[in-house]
Amino acid sequence: MAVIYSMGAPSEGASSTTNPAACRVSVTADILNVRVAPDAKADVVGKFKQGAETDADPAVQNGFRKLGENRWASTEFLKPLAGRNCG
Repeated sequence: MAVIYSMGAPSEGASSTTNPAACRVSVTADILNVRVAPDAKADVVGKFKQGAETDADPAVQNGFRKLGENRWASTEFLKPLAGRNCG
């Protein structure tokens, strides 16, 4: 049995409702792992389903975009939303 859940809380200090130009991304993979560090071998701390949207940080490291404190996901499967400042 598999359990799939979504994490979509805005990053600390950034909310798309207060800053409409802030970085926000959409998930393009069927299931996207959120990891504790920008490393494919780092522990998984959450998952997103395809089409999910979340606030993100413009910071990209080692092919991973920072989504929040200790929350990173592969940029390969994240599409910045139009009009958003994702650097």
